[in-house]
Amino acid sequence: MVADQEEASTRISVAMVSYNGERYLKEQIESILQQLKEEDELVISDDGSTDRTMEIIREYRNSDTRIRCLKGPGRGIKKNVEHVLKHTKGEYIFLADQDDIWMPDKVEQVLKAFLEKNATVVIHDAKVFEGEEAKKTVIESFFAFRSSGAGVFKNMIKNSYIGCCMAFRRELLKVVLPIPNKIEMHDQWIGILGDYIAGKSCFLPKALLLYRRHGENNSSMKHYGIVKMLRNRICFFGYFFVRIIQIQQKKNWFFGIFKKNNS
Repeated sequence: MVADQEEASTRISVAMVSYNGERYLKEQIESILQQLKEEDELVISDDGSTDRTMEIIREYRNSDTRIRCLKGPGRGIKKNVEHVLKHTKGEYIFLADQDDIWMPDKVEQVLKAFLEKNATVVIHDAKVFEGEEAKKTVIESFFAFRSSGAGVFKNMIKNSYIGCCMAFRRELLKVVLPIPNKIEMHDQWIGILGDYIAGKSCFLPKALLLYRRHGENNSSMKHYGIVKMLRNRICFFGYFFVRIIQIQQKKNWFFGIFKKNNS
């Protein structure tokens, strides 16, 4: 069960999923922790790593009470994301991959966007790089590469939501959970439902993350073949349509929450 907002004193929850991420995990954790306040939290759900990932997480957890570690459900990345989201407590939830690097002003800039734009979902730009210590930038702007922008139909056709660059208000959990396991991307699901239910997605044109590309990424920046693309969109729309019906059945309750929190 999702923790109730009134029970949570945490302002920011960073929700991370991990699996065999020992290679880059320390650099990412360090870049996150330096931006969190004492009342914030980093929640990591590990889905059965067989390398040193859990050892690294425990080392940080033993020295920093802001870190919580969960055992993942072992059912793939979307269900692991769902699992970690259910255990967050914060007013603002930031998604994080295990292998990227947060820019030093990411949290500050995203929180500012929430307040100034009265947004429910904030997605910021990123630089895409390859390599390790000598980082090689291969894409200066993910937004430009992906023609990013808000809109339900636009992102149904060509998704421009990228989870590692997303943050959203806690009340959106009531809408997006559970995450259907058969859809292709959880970030698209969260972003589009945020657009539909609240209509207040903010695309922040600031590169606040170094997005690491390597051979073990769960997501791909390459286009699928036309048959798979069509199948994915039909599947997504089917689950989206069902969720919209569920939302409409509880319309007064759902929209009452967002009207109260965004007024």
